[in-house]
Amino acid sequence: MTFEYAERIKRLQPYLFAEIEKIQKAKKAQGIDLISLSIGDPDLPPPQFITDALAKEAADQKNHNYSFSQGEPDFRVAVTSWYKIRFGVDLQPDQVIALLGSKEGIANIARAFINPGDQVLCPDPAYPVYANGSTILCDGTASPLPLLEENGYHPDFRAVDARRIKMMFINYPNNPTAATADHKTLKEAVEFAKENNIILCYDNAYSEITYDGYRAPSILEIDGALDVTVEFHSLSKTFNMTGDRIGFAVGNKDLIAGLAKVKAQIDSGPPVYTQKAAVKALGSYTSCDPPEFLRQNNQILQERRDLLVDTISKLGYHCEKPKATFYVWVNCKGDSMKFATKMLETGVAVTPGVGFGKQGEGYVRITFTQPKERIKEACNRIANAF
Repeated sequence: MTFEYAERIKRLQPYLFAEIEKIQKAKKAQGIDLISLSIGDPDLPPPQFITDALAKEAADQKNHNYSFSQGEPDFRVAVTSWYKIRFGVDLQPDQVIALLGSKEGIANIARAFINPGDQVLCPDPAYPVYANGSTILCDGTASPLPLLEENGYHPDFRAVDARRIKMMFINYPNNPTAATADHKTLKEAVEFAKENNIILCYDNAYSEITYDGYRAPSILEIDGALDVTVEFHSLSKTFNMTGDRIGFAVGNKDLIAGLAKVKAQIDSGPPVYTQKAAVKALGSYTSCDPPEFLRQNNQILQERRDLLVDTISKLGYHCEKPKATFYVWVNCKGDSMKFATKMLETGVAVTPGVGFGKQGEGYVRITFTQPKERIKEACNRIANAF
């Protein structure tokens, strides 16, 4: 028998990170000591109070039943409290939905609102899920929103033909460029969405991974944002819980209701015990400043960032010290796939920029989610390669 993929699957580009994982497995099988600076998966552990909470809640039998499809009531209340403490934004529990990580919500939001042929404005370069998992898998059409170095990797909405755009994604602190956005940029995005009746999807997964005193905003701090916006967040990066798959979306009540309708048909929400541990995690914030464990984590990451950027810059490759995320966006002066392949030959994995879109060509993304000793070794290998 033969089985043919649906047309929407045929339109998908190979998922870059899955392809990188295949290459890394093959290299390791060959006995190569591979240092992965490609995928943004924190190596630092969750704080002890979270792992203790997970163990306690998982041991409670009643926490193994189905959860509410929109999320447990105490979890949604914890999210509203966190938004008030962290961003000064007032939300109600019906403006919150629990997610199996923010990636799931980003992929599913289009199911609720995008019809075949609808255009979705997707940043370029960007996290591939905006164009693939969300847009193409809902039979929508991805319309690129260029993010250029000369514009600080901020969109130029004046150059956008908005007549057929129904939804748009933006993301700051940004993956892959590590660019940040101030209130002025976010206000431009909100005004553009409101003027053109566009659903604004804001990915804020990296708001807590910041350096040098920088504090990332929520787009919901902007007046009028709640009229058009759903913001996605996750405990993955903030609390080093990537594998626990717990996140949330907040914002406009009607947009959250649409996402909830979709999720009610396809999953039963995150495990109750994970949500209860997440309540403890969010409750560790007592002010808008990061709690102590997060300050320590970010200090470790900042030291790694400085080591990596200083070494890359000495080799003659331009890159800025990012104020947020754990990515460095490097101008590799040529074909990004060739650069990444050369790195693999030295036993260092980086991500070619072209995998994030047309505008990513000529760059590579390098993560610093490895101990300093491994980053030093990777830097030595890069130096020897060039």
